[in-house]
Amino acid sequence: MTDLDKVDIKILDALQKDGRLSNLELADAINLSPSPTLRRLKRLEQEGVIARYVALLEPAKVGLGLEAFVRVMLDKRERQFATFAVAVQAWPEVVACHAMAGEMDYLLRVVFEDLAHFSRFVMDTLLQHPGVLDVKSSFVLQAIKQTTALPLAHLGSNKV
Repeated sequence: MTDLDKVDIKILDALQKDGRLSNLELADAINLSPSPTLRRLKRLEQEGVIARYVALLEPAKVGLGLEAFVRVMLDKRERQFATFAVAVQAWPEVVACHAMAGEMDYLLRVVFEDLAHFSRFVMDTLLQHPGVLDVKSSFVLQAIKQTTALPLAHLGSNKV
């Protein structure tokens, strides 16, 4: 874990809100001069605290209006956990995959154009993977809260 102080937290918080801030805008937002702001930013990038910069797209505006969460259970006797984890990387519909403890082995967040696209994915891809024992899906009706920002407010509170 990287040691973060209050200024680092301010930088990260500002960039989570707007990753396109110029160094000058970022420095102004955190009340620090541009040169030390840039040094801190480069350190956060080099240490991997800032993993990458991305554009967040609105799925429906690009034709991907159907979102679902898919619970996948694998047949434990088939021992396909490693091959499933590799296979998921090649499925573009899967935007997130988590190995889980509890009732399911994996939880997938998936996006599709429509129900026909979803059906093809489940029937032709997911259920064809060796070891898949059961699949249960829940469709998103409305996103109540969706953020990529981590809750940083409590971090760095006891540091200078």
